[in-house]
Amino acid sequence: MKFKTLLLGFFLGLAPFTVIAGSGHDHGHGHGHSQGPIDQDAAVLKATKIVNNLVEKSTLEKSWKSIKLNLIEKKVFQEKTEWVATFVNNKVTDVNKQKLYVFLTLSGDYIAANYTGK
Repeated sequence: MKFKTLLLGFFLGLAPFTVIAGSGHDHGHGHGHSQGPIDQDAAVLKATKIVNNLVEKSTLEKSWKSIKLNLIEKKVFQEKTEWVATFVNNKVTDVNKQKLYVFLTLSGDYIAANYTGK
């Protein structure tokens, strides 16, 4: 289990377009290749697809594939508004890793995923 946690941390830290979103950390805005803001339904679809992609890449364990979105909302980070999708997986034994947060720009570009929500 610790190896998978380490692997997840490594992937989230080094994979292209992935940023560990800690406090005081810029989320890496300015992708510039999207059309315009997406609505909540489109944000839900994109966040779910990202979780499924992380499972397919073995970054997340397989139990995440069947997890439905718990909450999606707009939040402001460093004066920039983002979509934040929250997934809860009670099958994960580490309580600190049962909630996964996926961050998207308002236009739907993937910013980051982490367990802190920051």
